[in-house]
Amino acid sequence: MVEEVIRTKTGMQGFDKALQGGFPDGNVILISGGAGTGKSTLCLQFAVNGASLFGEKSLYVSTEQNKEELYKQAAGFGWNIEDLENKHLMKIIYFDITGGDSFLEKLDAVIMEFQPKRLVIDSLTTLTDSLMVSGIGEDKGFSMVQIAETVNPIPRTEQIVSKGILYRLFKEVKKHKLTTLMTTELPEDHKQLSADGVSEFIADGVVVLRAMTVGDSSSRNLEVKKMRYSPIEGGLKSYSFVEDGIVVE
Repeated sequence: MVEEVIRTKTGMQGFDKALQGGFPDGNVILISGGAGTGKSTLCLQFAVNGASLFGEKSLYVSTEQNKEELYKQAAGFGWNIEDLENKHLMKIIYFDITGGDSFLEKLDAVIMEFQPKRLVIDSLTTLTDSLMVSGIGEDKGFSMVQIAETVNPIPRTEQIVSKGILYRLFKEVKKHKLTTLMTTELPEDHKQLSADGVSEFIADGVVVLRAMTVGDSSSRNLEVKKMRYSPIEGGLKSYSFVEDGIVVE
């Protein structure tokens, strides 16, 4: 007997249908796209809907926008994040990548205290860069890097350290079994699905957002490229920004 997949609904019109009912519970999903495609908006809506529509605690971790900026962005769609925080249904954490704090230790502490069902990390790109600078790859790198060097000693290049950081980050996030969205930049040449070219292989799912302009007309579409533990509805889906968020057609 095939076990039914438990899903976390996005609450976004048309998107849950494309996801066969929602994201599989506990999956870590990349939301990949270029600037202006709405990655942060989609992730914020996922968190807000979880709290306001389904009563599921949502933790939103930002490395680029502070709390006040996110409040303002949310208000543009009629979302009252402050009210959700007061009800202990949502929490926003701004991680200052220049502050030298230990991201993983801080994230673990907040998750243990808040006990969310949903997690957003925005963005994976800037977070990875900050962890490179903080030296996590040298001091607390994922064991696969150390094993590889033991078998075949090689200089620890930036690319190798970056891979070690990503493996460890995903491992740490997945241990909490939260349905997690992480944003990443989509390279302009589209030859890979993330800025680092590695995380799309580690993640359970990948959703790609694209905005295209031809002459005077523009369009936006998304594609579910990968979703572990779930069949996917292939092909491009148009999406747009409306008064209360993103809708998928």
